Amino acid sequence: MRRARRIRRLLQVAAVVGLLGVVLSTPAGADARDISRDTLAADDGWAAAEGGTTGGAAADDAHVFTVRSRAELVRALDGGSATPKIIKIAGTIDANTDDDGHHLDCDDYATDGYSLKEYLAAYDPRTWGSAKPSGAQEEARQASAAAQAARVELLVGPNTTIVGLGSGAVLKGASLQVKNADNVIVRNLELRDAYDCFPVWQPNTGGLGDWKTSYDTLWLSGATHVWVDHITASDKGHPDADEPTYFGRNYLRHDGLLDITTGSDLVTVSWSRFADHDKAMLIGNSDAATGDRGRLRVTLHHNEFEGVVQRAPRVRFGQVHVYDNRYVVPAGSEYRYSFGVSTESAVYAENNAFTTPSHVEVADLVKSWNGTALHQTGTLFNGFPVDLLAIYNAYNSGSERDLTADVGWTPTLHGTIDSARQADRDVQRGAGAGRVR
Repeated sequence: MRRARRIRRLLQVAAVVGLLGVVLSTPAGADARDISRDTLAADDGWAAAEGGTTGGAAADDAHVFTVRSRAELVRALDGGSATPKIIKIAGTIDANTDDDGHHLDCDDYATDGYSLKEYLAAYDPRTWGSAKPSGAQEEARQASAAAQAARVELLVGPNTTIVGLGSGAVLKGASLQVKNADNVIVRNLELRDAYDCFPVWQPNTGGLGDWKTSYDTLWLSGATHVWVDHITASDKGHPDADEPTYFGRNYLRHDGLLDITTGSDLVTVSWSRFADHDKAMLIGNSDAATGDRGRLRVTLHHNEFEGVVQRAPRVRFGQVHVYDNRYVVPAGSEYRYSFGVSTESAVYAENNAFTTPSHVEVADLVKSWNGTALHQTGTLFNGFPVDLLAIYNAYNSGSERDLTADVGWTPTLHGTIDSARQADRDVQRGAGAGRVR
């Protein structure tokens, strides 16, 4: 009997060792399932319209790449070529590296005698005035900025899928740019800290002047049929709150987390997390860009905006469906607004949940610049249903033009729309990189 028990025990141990052997022999960066050839569902938002979005699903085996460095990623992107391709990112890739993989910091990019100390001395408004910066230090800043841009701006071409492997895929320091390209998918990837080493001083911005930065973490410019799913985008590593103040203005180092501009169209952003950032998402970049009429059609669903100060999103011209999203304003954090209603925008907002501290009121959730309409239903504010539009109009009566509920369109491309309460729970559990089911 005792011998039989020992045999059973040895067999159990052997089974466990065998299982461990399988786990340990799995290649680093392997995914639980291959999501790289997934395509957007037929009813999943604007990116499903007019032929849908398939990314690089048609890629042959020779154009499926697993990349672990900036150099490998650049080669796989192939200069933005239209060849169908699937790019799988394994581990962490730092865009601020040289061709040998050595990390580059801001001092490595500085050239032609640029120094922040001398730049501040040259363009101090008390002595320089309100003219646009020019001369040696501004020229040196531009040359230094160009050196960084050559490293961190990564162009994504048509018919491309970029997907993170597993739960730890990170692209940091990069500005991933989809410019004038059709049919792109970005999924299951953490995009972190597109950090601008060389902001420019703009004396006349906002009346008091301001610092302008480059490098959206993900920028869609003239892009069509784009699906962004299960990404996490933030300033992790270099929060702007830790930056100093120069000329009375915060020395910002980050632009947008995801900006959709310059005639981009047919975009779905789903199950993603945008965190700890100032200006999160701009849809339409100029009141004067009347060519954007009929474009900038975007769906945002099941996303989380946590610690975002503003632009979640701010919209010009576009027909934007915003449903089942989760908004969290941490206690003590800066907050301005979530829905920015701007020139000719047509935002259709349904069943979104907001959790805020006491200093944020319902009317603060919306800000209008020349906007005329906002459709909203099912809004949940700190656990209570509210009529966001009615409260906004009552609060701003006499100071801003009332917004109408008629945005001129009704969304049809969507799956089941859950209650805001249900979406709040589901998004908290399921949004962001590493959570694809």
